[in-house]
Amino acid sequence: ALFYKEVLRFWKVGFQTVGAPVLTSVLYLLIFGHVLEDHVKVYDGVSYTAFLIPGLVMMSVLQNAFANSSSSMVQSKIMGNLVFLLLTPLSHWSWFFAYTLSAVVRGLAVGMGVLLATALFVWQSSALNFSLLPQQPLWALVFAFTGAAMLGALGLIAGLWAEKFDQMAAFQNFIIMPMTFLSGVFYSIHSLPPFWQQVSHLNPFFYMIDGFRYGFFGVSDVSPWLSLSLVGGAFVLVAALALHLLRTGYKIRG
Repeated sequence: ALFYKEVLRFWKVGFQTVGAPVLTSVLYLLIFGHVLEDHVKVYDGVSYTAFLIPGLVMMSVLQNAFANSSSSMVQSKIMGNLVFLLLTPLSHWSWFFAYTLSAVVRGLAVGMGVLLATALFVWQSSALNFSLLPQQPLWALVFAFTGAAMLGALGLIAGLWAEKFDQMAAFQNFIIMPMTFLSGVFYSIHSLPPFWQQVSHLNPFFYMIDGFRYGFFGVSDVSPWLSLSLVGGAFVLVAALALHLLRTGYKIRG
């Protein structure tokens, strides 16, 4: 019931929660793809615009999965209707799965919307070496689901911590946004100086996007198995922290 409520919450305003992020990603593709297509080299046989599409899809998945669980929790706390959930016999596990899985649903819905919107560019350009069907679909699905679940759990933590929308906005603008933009969405880290390549390897978002891109092209900056192990480990840590905070009633019980 809680999962259904959370899905219905964002779906009823789908023009804002799904349509707007899709439009933003298409604008990124129009601007960066047009300006940098002939100036940026990535993988052999892969155009820059084609390289950009999976990165934008995964960035949209991550940002919107985080936004869903975090905004829902903060909104419930500020409006005072969280008390009704506290009166139910739902366990902390039920809370975790409801908020996290609904965040995954929104993230994947936005990601699919971005992918379908980019079909226009695939049809218009016969020179664009990109297929909407991934070469390694299982890898793409695993990274999309795991990445969305991790960001959904992280959004739950942020929502429990934040007491007002300003704190939530600061978490998103100063942590989530920079980490997603600096994760290789718009470039291959091999184009960076050695120092910044090492710094990029400290960003867990890089492994999510690089692994997801491997699902489309069959090539990546690092091994997909390494990326999957790091992303999976990060998800376990974030999920464990979120479950602990829910079990102890952090900032939701007096």
